Amino acid sequence: MDKTLVWALVVLVVNFSGCFTEGVNNTTFPKRPDVVSIASILTFDSIIGKVAKIALEAAIEDVNADPTVLNGTELKLTLHDSKYSGFLSMMAALQVMETDAVALIGPQSSVLAHVISHVANELQVPLLSFTATDPTLSSLQYPFFVRTTHSDLYQMAAIADIVRYYEWRQVIAIYIDDDHGRNGIISLGDQLAARGCKISHKAPIKPLATKTDISNVLVQVALMESRVLVVHTYANWGLDILEVAKSLQMLDNGYVWLATNWLSTVIDISSPLPTNTVDVMQGFITLKSYTKESNRTRKFASQWRNLTAFGLSTYCLYAYDTVYMLAHALDAYFDRGGNISFSKDVKLKGIKGEILNLDSLSIFDGGNLLVQDILNVKMKGLTGDFAFTSNKDLVSPTFEVLNVIGTGVRRIGYWSNASGLSTTPPETVNMKPRQQSSSSDALLAVIWPGQIIQKPRGWVFPENGKQLKIGVPKRVSFQEFVGQSRNSDAFKGYCIDVFTAAVNLLPYAVPYKFQSYGDGVKNPSNTMLVSLINTGVYDAAVGDIAITTNRTRLADFSQPFIESGLVVVAPVRRSTSSTWAFLRPFSPLMWCVSGIFFIVVGAVVWILEHRINDEFRGPPKKQLVTVLWFSFSTLFSSHRENTLSTLGRMVLILWLFVVLIINSSYTASLTSILTVQKLYSPIKGIDSLMASKDPIGYQENSFVRNYLIAEYGIHESRLIPLSLPEDFDKALRDGPKNGGVAAVVDERAYVELFLSTRCDFSIVGQEFTKNGWGFAFPRDSPLAADMSTAILKLSESGELQRIHDKWLMRSACSSQGTKFEVDQLELTSFRGLFIICGLVCFLALIIYIGLIIRQFYKHYPMLSESSGRSVRSGPLQTFVSFVDEKEETIKARSKRKYSEGSSYRTDVDNASIQNYKCSRLDLSLDSK
Repeated sequence: MDKTLVWALVVLVVNFSGCFTEGVNNTTFPKRPDVVSIASILTFDSIIGKVAKIALEAAIEDVNADPTVLNGTELKLTLHDSKYSGFLSMMAALQVMETDAVALIGPQSSVLAHVISHVANELQVPLLSFTATDPTLSSLQYPFFVRTTHSDLYQMAAIADIVRYYEWRQVIAIYIDDDHGRNGIISLGDQLAARGCKISHKAPIKPLATKTDISNVLVQVALMESRVLVVHTYANWGLDILEVAKSLQMLDNGYVWLATNWLSTVIDISSPLPTNTVDVMQGFITLKSYTKESNRTRKFASQWRNLTAFGLSTYCLYAYDTVYMLAHALDAYFDRGGNISFSKDVKLKGIKGEILNLDSLSIFDGGNLLVQDILNVKMKGLTGDFAFTSNKDLVSPTFEVLNVIGTGVRRIGYWSNASGLSTTPPETVNMKPRQQSSSSDALLAVIWPGQIIQKPRGWVFPENGKQLKIGVPKRVSFQEFVGQSRNSDAFKGYCIDVFTAAVNLLPYAVPYKFQSYGDGVKNPSNTMLVSLINTGVYDAAVGDIAITTNRTRLADFSQPFIESGLVVVAPVRRSTSSTWAFLRPFSPLMWCVSGIFFIVVGAVVWILEHRINDEFRGPPKKQLVTVLWFSFSTLFSSHRENTLSTLGRMVLILWLFVVLIINSSYTASLTSILTVQKLYSPIKGIDSLMASKDPIGYQENSFVRNYLIAEYGIHESRLIPLSLPEDFDKALRDGPKNGGVAAVVDERAYVELFLSTRCDFSIVGQEFTKNGWGFAFPRDSPLAADMSTAILKLSESGELQRIHDKWLMRSACSSQGTKFEVDQLELTSFRGLFIICGLVCFLALIIYIGLIIRQFYKHYPMLSESSGRSVRSGPLQTFVSFVDEKEETIKARSKRKYSEGSSYRTDVDNASIQNYKCSRLDLSLDSK
């Protein structure tokens, strides 16, 4: 009876608790639905659509079979076929919105994603795509679009790193001309520009193009210079592009083909590939999304082989993870009280039709919350860590770099957004700077198209029969460098021979034709010639073109083939001996300072020795002669006077060292002046010209004029243009006083040719700029780099020197072997010695004066008593007399005075004692 009552109470409590709990749940959180509808829009007839459909269905089955994912709620998937049609995709999206679907997976292409995103925005239904890789879909314009794969932005960054790694400068982009292709190539252009490269030509192909359409595009590509081709298309049409390229012989040696991940998708899904398909992709480099192998991926791969004969692609893995990610987001959505409810769109109210019943479309009330839950999902998927960044991109974008070889592919490296290119898996690579992609071991060896292992140049001269139009300055002077034959249009000269020899070393033919630039009356401006390359008038420029900063902004230059800086040319004459040649080693200031120091050192030594050394005493006239004699006799170390004081000896030793240096320098300079033939010019270099007001000559239409004005501030009124070497000669001979110039500033190459037969002029001073001559080409032209390599080969083989000797070697003047006049020895060279000597003299005097003053105050009272001078004259005169007096006399007087004082005290004491004794005797007598 009691047991029955107890069990009845237990049952009552349980039922009551359940009712209470159910009441709370109904009040706080709605009951989870039994079924949640989702939909997907795919292109069933495409290879990606075929495998994606299987992957989605497998994921739905696995999610529904696992009650821990949605806690008993099942997913219901409805599939729609877009049939490559944007219109049908939009119709399918509208049909989905008429149902209770809370999310839409797809569409397959970026073009359709752009269209359907507008519908998703209006009805607030999350749109998830694992195949739409257009980077612009991540914009704020599409808040309900979520990409569950990596954006093409990262894929293009990987391709740009590959291009930079192999040191190519330009690529040609082949792509389908739709949103997917255009926006992907725009991203590629931005990534290349950030690495100093560029897209030289864009080759768009219209959607659903035939092989004839593709052929028309590739024929134009084959005529281009660049041989680095980037193909960004769809898997279904990519093979058509390769087949057409093979028929045009564009898969042979010299070409580089870089394919985005469409090629790896074809290889993965269609494996094994037919032989004819494998043949058209040999040597290609392609990308593939990297997924780390795990037990879960191996299990799914085994399951996949039981589901279909198609190969397993990364798109299958992303499709599978998309379903699981959506399931986790729905679980979180339901956990925080979300429910499945729809409301009418007031914008569509009253809009009805027989075919489109737009009034039946509803807005998903929980769309915003579900999108946030989707972006907050963090899970381990088949593709690895599955989570989103703040930009709605998947974390850790990583790709494998594959090289198609034989019947398969070979992985040559990896690319990740964190470490760039690397040969080690991303999970084992420490986070290193992006510069790693330029290291020597960033990728393994590649088999390129044509079965070659040497890296292709990436550029060839176009074989379209077009000749390069090369501008050549029509000079009227110095035609040894470049000149035009009188009886023909042919050009000759040093620059022409160097260019011809370099072109002959190129591994490909370069058809070209020289075209003269200039009127033949005066030398043309090379800067204007280079600017015409930039505007497309000429394809290159060959001649005596100096590589300057302004010109490098207009065109690219080859390696310099001759060094040529600016120098100053002035009239010179032989420096001959004269009556006063012995004064030339030192400058006037040096002579003056040296003489002053001779006298100062003599005076200092006299002061230090005067009170103790008899040789420095006597009448004033004798002492003056002694100072002068002692000073100048130290020049030959022939002074007879001995120094007795420590300070005097210190000063003298240092001064003799200074004299030794001065004497040696004077002897060496005078010997050079009298024995070596030299040239003399009042102009010492560019600094001397700047300091003067004389006119300066320069070669007409050269960059020298603007350079002197801008860099050295020389007024343009001082600059005189000269055309011919004869004008140089006349202007220099006339000089500034007769309407000529003081000097000419020009490039060393011209000057050396000018001086080869003119011995009255010479280069003065140092070369004050460093530049060279090079061949000019359009910006980013690969021909500039190849010509630079050819010029270096000419230099290494000695051919460049032989060409130089042929055109520029002349009989030099005999005087050119003499040295230019050596500058006089200036005070600056000996300033340190004089400063040290002066400081020592000053310190010796300070110490000496201190000792004298101390000695003076010690003997001052005695001096005052003995002479009484302090009464008649002041202390200053007494001090002067004390200084002039010999030190022995002072000491003797002091000793005598001390002796006299001692004897006086002794006499006084004796007298006192005697008086004391007498007093005592008197007292004793009185007492008696």
